[in-house]
Amino acid sequence: MPDAPTLDAFETEVRTFLDAHAQPKPPAEEFVWGKGDDDVAMFEEVDPETEARQLAAAKGWLRTRAEADLHWIAGPTELGGRGLSREHAMLYARLESGYQVPKQSFFGIGFGMVAPTIQAHGTPATTAYLDRMYRGDLVGCQLFSEPAAGSDLAGLQMRAERDGDEWILNGQKVWTSGAHYSDIGEVICRTDADLPKHKGLTGFVVDMHAPGVEVRPLRQMTGGTAFNEVFFTDVRVPDDHRLGAVNMGWTVALTTLMNERASIGGGSGSGGSGLVSIVRLIEMARAFDRADDPVVRDALMRLYTGYAVSRYTNMRAAATIKAGGLPGPEMSIGKLALTANLTATTQVVSMILGPKLVADTGEWGTFAWSTFATGTPGMRIAGGSDETLRNIVGERVLGLPKEPGIDSKSPFKDLPK
Repeated sequence: MPDAPTLDAFETEVRTFLDAHAQPKPPAEEFVWGKGDDDVAMFEEVDPETEARQLAAAKGWLRTRAEADLHWIAGPTELGGRGLSREHAMLYARLESGYQVPKQSFFGIGFGMVAPTIQAHGTPATTAYLDRMYRGDLVGCQLFSEPAAGSDLAGLQMRAERDGDEWILNGQKVWTSGAHYSDIGEVICRTDADLPKHKGLTGFVVDMHAPGVEVRPLRQMTGGTAFNEVFFTDVRVPDDHRLGAVNMGWTVALTTLMNERASIGGGSGSGGSGLVSIVRLIEMARAFDRADDPVVRDALMRLYTGYAVSRYTNMRAAATIKAGGLPGPEMSIGKLALTANLTATTQVVSMILGPKLVADTGEWGTFAWSTFATGTPGMRIAGGSDETLRNIVGERVLGLPKEPGIDSKSPFKDLPK
């Protein structure tokens, strides 16, 4: 096995690749609203044809990266990865962010949550999916929440019953992002109702195209249908697609949730580029003659400070992971900071645009901002509600007493539903 390239050598390799296959983004001062992808809201509403075209472009870009062995930079070589450090992977991500490439949000859940869980708890049959995921051949989704089990995930009721070398799954999941274009899903099921609710769970990797899997879109107030409800009717899953030991699914779920909060919370400090750019917000305030308003100026400064604090917090978390640590309960802070920063951004934009935020005059990306404003409240629930995350921080970071009234000892079948 050849020696790993130094960061300087790797940067040269990456820049050569990017220069050959993509165009650099224009400087911030040359940005024009309505030109390019940077003015698209993070809660974008697109029609099915546009979504299919964007997904195809994203898959094509990942295949191009794979041809250059840049698709899974920090992945172990035995599973198809490049075998380099997280620092190499972070360097690639930083360099690629300066180029106009297809948006990769389709793979965010698969790369940030599902793949790390498969790598930690999977069998040879499931870890074989990883290289295909990073090459863009497979898209993954996360099937956790249920109509009666959201913040209280351990209260889920979807069943998995053993049948020889297979499991039969029946039940419903809800709020599953990207289920309609996913190929595989990580699902947590109830496998023993005689055990307490945290003990009788088991994780699986399920084929989203298998007989008995039905995906139905859920329309949100942005007008889009990024979320879905998924119904399972006698869906058969081989036992070699189980994640972890039987009835140890809560450990599997925690692995996913900690990676989820690290992945989502990692964006809490991104106040310097894309739609949420402090520089562009200041320019927008000037364009609408609000830059000299002391209330607006104070709000912009507070927003800048919020993103800066989050960025430094994320850097400390990244340093811990780089040193070999795993995402821990403190990553809940990053997710809380993200929702706080997004909410503050919406408030600042509302001050500047006023009625134009709703009227969609076409100025300064008003449509993008209106979908941003209507999509932001959902982030207070996604990846764990703000209230649940505050409990986690209080109990597991600050050492405060646990929330009263949680029955973690009685058999699940005896709990009120």
